[in-house]
Amino acid sequence: MKKEIKIKYHSSEIDKLEYIDGKSDWIDLRAAKKYELKKGDFALIDLGISVQLPEGYEMITAARSSLFKNYGLIQTNAIGVIDETYCGDDDIIMMPVYATRDTVVNVNDRVCQFRIFEHQPVIKFNEVESLNNETRGGFGSTGKQ
Repeated sequence: MKKEIKIKYHSSEIDKLEYIDGKSDWIDLRAAKKYELKKGDFALIDLGISVQLPEGYEMITAARSSLFKNYGLIQTNAIGVIDETYCGDDDIIMMPVYATRDTVVNVNDRVCQFRIFEHQPVIKFNEVESLNNETRGGFGSTGKQ
């Protein structure tokens, strides 16, 4: 069943969003402005869109796998979370980045991607003294191989 996302574009210079069936269900987002960053700079990259998600859904944004290789940028919050209440005309989606080297991001460069997910169900937390399971060895215990 297809879901509808209303999109308001704030730039005529970026390509329209497209779903590429059969390739990936992540959808690329593009820089709406040019950014010239020096090593150590922080920036909020304007992605040029506002959205209205379906009720009960949220959008997760993540850096494209080539972001660091091509631009030396790291998305500072690892992922972005946009819920369905962030839906006003001026609620523009941004990507917070940190530059590890001097770099330039041009208008329409693909910098991140998104998917939408249904909200998780309501969770009841049941406090116990023990989980009564075998311990695997703790965090990082699977070794280097």
